[in-house]
Amino acid sequence: MDRRTVGEKGIADHIDLLVQSKTRFLAFLEQRLGSRADAEDLLQTAYLKAFTAANTLRHEEKVVAWFYRVLRNLLIDHYRKRAAGAQLGERFAAEGEAEVVIDEELFQEICRCVKGVTKAVKPEYREILLRVELQDEPLQQVARDLGVTVNNASVRLHRARRALREALQVTCGVCAEHRCLDCSCRSGRRAAPRV
Repeated sequence: MDRRTVGEKGIADHIDLLVQSKTRFLAFLEQRLGSRADAEDLLQTAYLKAFTAANTLRHEEKVVAWFYRVLRNLLIDHYRKRAAGAQLGERFAAEGEAEVVIDEELFQEICRCVKGVTKAVKPEYREILLRVELQDEPLQQVARDLGVTVNNASVRLHRARRALREALQVTCGVCAEHRCLDCSCRSGRRAAPRV
């Protein structure tokens, strides 16, 4: 039995044979997937695998039989991913049906605390922060109102969040780092310096 690897000429012959058999491979995949687009995507992936592994084939191996094994393995992976996606979708749907309970009192307390700390943030950052984060206004609308591009508003919002985080760390100290929700930590502390 010849155990030498296939030479360059042999690799080219194998690749030609695989490309010439494209119609058969597509039919094989489409029959199992039920979708021409999915079959074409999977075949492209299989070709990529085959072309990168072509030099590892042995002379005695039948390239078409080997390629069908590659296709079957890709089909198995495809079905596993589809099943995992379906399970995830079912789980999200079940979670979506669960009623979300908002603790309005806690929300208002956090808002008061955050609004108080925003006084330490630059006015141009404070406005975008309050409008987008606390009033749920769309960033595009706030950008239009401020007369800036959405990209500029996005940068300002990023900087505003960072400035707020720094102000919270100065004002609340350890509580801010550990996400403590007890806003009584502000009592007796000095106001945060303007950030």
